[in-house]
Amino acid sequence: MLENFRTALHTQRWDDHRFYHHSRINQSLHFVSASSFLVGYGMMFFDPVAAALLGWCVSMTTRQAGHFFFEPKGYDHVNQATHEHKEEIKVGYNLRRKVVLMAIWALSPLVLYLDPTMFGLFKPWVSSADFMRQVAKIWLAVGAGGLLFRTIHLFFIRDVETGLVWMTKILTDPFSDFKLYYKAPLALLKGELIDPGLEKHVKHA
Repeated sequence: MLENFRTALHTQRWDDHRFYHHSRINQSLHFVSASSFLVGYGMMFFDPVAAALLGWCVSMTTRQAGHFFFEPKGYDHVNQATHEHKEEIKVGYNLRRKVVLMAIWALSPLVLYLDPTMFGLFKPWVSSADFMRQVAKIWLAVGAGGLLFRTIHLFFIRDVETGLVWMTKILTDPFSDFKLYYKAPLALLKGELIDPGLEKHVKHA
């Protein structure tokens, strides 16, 4: 059973890499994201609010900017798949779902500004520092909620193992992304916009 879990985790990681990480810019941004996420993981032990600010303002924005703005969205000749097909079979958050998640993240400070108690959840903020810390708490809840929502959703549309594997993948992505993409910034500085090794790896997979 544990071996099956590891195999499924490896498959989800590999599919995510080969389908959605062709661009060296995207890979470099994922390296920045992974590095800041790892710092945030450490900060969770003594200041989870600050960790949430780092996670959303740096880690998530760099990560998603790579996907939205720099990753090729035409026909994928390496994997012989259309962008639409890849979006349809995406286990986790495809671009459409990411738009919804990022919209909730972006609009939540406005809701708190209009209602300083956030529907009675908080004491009214009285300073900019209070406001940002309360925003960070909301963002922490948005992150945890987004993770749990999709995990449980996968329980029903796929199976429990797929959901648990995906959750494990997301939580450990900073470690694997750091290892996968730490060379990407140097390759980008050399003028390499698309990972040339991906086609070779796909053919031998």
